[in-house]
Amino acid sequence: MKALHDFVKKFEPAKENKIAHTTYDAFYTFLFQPDSVTVDGTHIKDGMDLKRLMVQVVLALQLLYVFGTWNIGHQHFIALGLHSGLLEGFLLKVVYGLIQVLPIFIVTHVVGLGIEFLYAAKNGHSVEEGFLVSGALIPLIMPPDIPLLWLAVAIAFAVVLGKEAFGGTGMNIWNVALLARVFIFFAYPTTISGDEVWVSGIEKIGTEYYAASYNFAHHAFDAVSGIFGYTQFGLGGQAVVDGWTGATPLGIAAKEGWSGVEAVYTESQIFWGTIPGSIGESSVPLIVVGMIFLIVTRIASYRVIFGGLIGFMVAALMMNAIAPAELTAETPGIFKFMAIHPLRQMAMGSFLFAITFMATDPVSSADTPMGKWIYGFLIAFIGLIIRVMNPAYPEGWMLSILLMNTFAPLIDHYVYEANMKRRAKRTHAMAKQRDEIITKRGEMEVFDEDSEYKAVGNAGGY
Repeated sequence: MKALHDFVKKFEPAKENKIAHTTYDAFYTFLFQPDSVTVDGTHIKDGMDLKRLMVQVVLALQLLYVFGTWNIGHQHFIALGLHSGLLEGFLLKVVYGLIQVLPIFIVTHVVGLGIEFLYAAKNGHSVEEGFLVSGALIPLIMPPDIPLLWLAVAIAFAVVLGKEAFGGTGMNIWNVALLARVFIFFAYPTTISGDEVWVSGIEKIGTEYYAASYNFAHHAFDAVSGIFGYTQFGLGGQAVVDGWTGATPLGIAAKEGWSGVEAVYTESQIFWGTIPGSIGESSVPLIVVGMIFLIVTRIASYRVIFGGLIGFMVAALMMNAIAPAELTAETPGIFKFMAIHPLRQMAMGSFLFAITFMATDPVSSADTPMGKWIYGFLIAFIGLIIRVMNPAYPEGWMLSILLMNTFAPLIDHYVYEANMKRRAKRTHAMAKQRDEIITKRGEMEVFDEDSEYKAVGNAGGY
């Protein structure tokens, strides 16, 4: 290892060459852990620097990338009435998903890391590692058909105005990945919320849906797969199957409740995530695996996650209590949405993904232990209210997390204030108790002296 370290060190450029040295430093710190530790003081001494801590989160997301890549292709071919089985056309689905995911992933990191490099070179410091997680999260929270130009603009907005403007990694008050998502949503609301955006390669022409023609990447795969006799994409452009809808379960539930969702998707599909939606937010089991990994490794705060689970259940049960006992065709959609069982509400949409990977961001969340419980609780409670009550946006975690990012310092402030008042009260009570003990001790001493005098007087015959 020392030989490799010495070999890499030979290529270190002069610090005067800011861009070259910044680039070298980024790769050097990625390959090797810090070579210095705190000698004095109470700091913990280990090799887990910020970059390696961020890598743990990226590792927890890998199963979602694999599943999301396959699901993009799966949803595309279901729309065409082809390869409807989970394993049918497996290679074709994965390749189709890769063709969609890789450009999103590459644009995300080229733009985001490019801006990070420019700011680091300009300011003469090392490349900050915060974008490792943001760059891994952003592709997973985007629709598979997101235009790459919109994505690039959204990432530039999030990194420059949401992060670098505040001083860089560790200084931002909002989650960077969510800022990119919220920019896309509010800049292009009608397109980003349409049914066709959630299933890749499907376009709405008039009142009909059609598959877009395949590009050179698909045809290149066909040329290679033809040699080995694998299934091919073909030319594309055909109409989708009758009755197909690209609507997500949440989009249906907002209008028709659970009965409408059941008419299109099974509970198994919703649980495993084989439904339209953002690339990596749908599979409950894989998200739970990532959640357990982050909690066990202590990368994420269990207080935020469990606080969110409690807040979600409280809000869902309150809505169940408000909803009418019997639902009819004339019942407004909002009451049908309220009546959905809490566990079904939790399985739909991106709540588990948001509370695990977004809300636990240590920079933008609350810092105090009690503040984390309150922070997670309010994210879930407010988010579910936004999901159900807002007819224009049947999901709420993006807005609720950004809102609570804003109020996280205020939550910590009141937690600190409550702790100080409690300690002051306890100190005052202890001081009062001490004074009472001293007073009683003084009275007992006086009593003992009087008793002694009386005893001496009686002995002398007085």
